[in-house]
Amino acid sequence: MEKEIALALKAFTKRYCDAWQQSYGTWPQSEELYGVPSPCIISSTDTLVTWQPQPFLPEQNVNAIERAMDIMVQPALRAFYATQFAGDMQATFRGETLTLLQTWSADDFQRVQENLIGHLVTQKRLKLSPTLFIATLDSDIDVISLCNLTGEVIKETLGTRKRTVLSSDLADFLNQLEPVL
Repeated sequence: MEKEIALALKAFTKRYCDAWQQSYGTWPQSEELYGVPSPCIISSTDTLVTWQPQPFLPEQNVNAIERAMDIMVQPALRAFYATQFAGDMQATFRGETLTLLQTWSADDFQRVQENLIGHLVTQKRLKLSPTLFIATLDSDIDVISLCNLTGEVIKETLGTRKRTVLSSDLADFLNQLEPVL
C-alpha cells in the first residue's frame, strides 16, 4: 500500500510540474516559500523561489507522532509525508479546490509532525477519533485528512464530529487530483 501511495503522489506531482511547464515554461514557483531553505530550490528571485521535487532523504518514519501519541500511524501517512520533498500543491478533487501539503525540508518534516501531534492531542481531548491532515481548504475550519482508524480520506470540520468520506484510500484520492495553477 505504501508503494502505491508513493507512486500516486509522484504521479500527481509530475502532473502538477508538467502543468507549470506547459503554462509558464518553468518548474513550480512560490512566493510563500521564498527564503526558506530546501533541497527543492532550483533558483530564487527577489520575491519567489522556483522548485523541483526531490527524494525524501531522512529515514522514512513518523516515529515522533507514534511515540508522542502512543498510537500506530496509518502506513499511508508515512508514505504521503516521507516520499518526497516538495512545495505545497494546489489541486481540485471532484470540483473542490485544496492545497495538498508537502514537506519542504527535513526541518519542515519535523514541524509537520509537531503540528500533527497537536492536532491529535486536540482530537483526543475532544474525544474524537484520530485523523491526520494532508490538505487544507479555503475554509479555516475544514481540512482533508486521513482517518487513522480506517485509512479513508475524509473532509472534516476541525473540532467537530462532522466528517465526509471522500475516498476509500489515499492512493485513489491522489490519483483523482487535478492540478490547479
